[in-house]
Amino acid sequence: MDRQQISRLAHAHHPIAAPLADESVARLLDRATAGREEGRALDLGCGEGAWLLRALAARPGWQAVGVDLDARALTLARETATALGVERRIGLHHQDATEFTAKEPFDLVLCVGSTHAFGGLLPTLAAARELLSPSGRLLVGDAFWQREPSQAALDGLGAAREDYADLATTTDRVMAEGWTPVSGYVSTEHEWDDYEFAWTGTLAEWVLDHPDHPDAAAAREAADRHRTEWLHGYRGTLGFVTYLLRRD
Repeated sequence: MDRQQISRLAHAHHPIAAPLADESVARLLDRATAGREEGRALDLGCGEGAWLLRALAARPGWQAVGVDLDARALTLARETATALGVERRIGLHHQDATEFTAKEPFDLVLCVGSTHAFGGLLPTLAAARELLSPSGRLLVGDAFWQREPSQAALDGLGAAREDYADLATTTDRVMAEGWTPVSGYVSTEHEWDDYEFAWTGTLAEWVLDHPDHPDAAAAREAADRHRTEWLHGYRGTLGFVTYLLRRD
């Protein structure tokens, strides 16, 4: 079973692929689109389009574009858009987000939990700058060290200490790149736990419901490994911050 399929299954009950509750997502979108009855939004690494579809359903004057490498996820996004009646206001591109270009800039660019596609937070900021209007806003979410990581945490994440910094240093680095945080949100421990239990539990339940599927053993191994890496490794160590940024 490939990673994209595992991710789709694991996010079935938590379509926002980040440790953010529905209420947090709604508040972030409200703040990101504040003052604009009409606008254009772009999600780099949109998956099944959860952010964009929520934005469009609540904002009839907005249009959106999503970019992702997972063709099946984009198909599901189109189906959901049709069910919500917003299919004419969204364009979905099966493309590497790092290669996406646009003729017109966007009022809002999103990249929450997908900065790995660009090689990290700072390269994501650089890519977003090229796609954002001068007065536009960037909603970007990435991890940080909530406390000094143990070796178990690093092993669980398959990460190195230098892959992330603490919140203060991360914010300083963002500002040094010419961005001003106009709002932000740090995910709570409850949101992290809810996200991780949803990820591992949904995947494990799929295995229980499909025991004879040829990929059942691989899916079960992925769920069990992820749960162990989280509970015995990075729980309480890895934080997640979502910034709302404007260009200086």
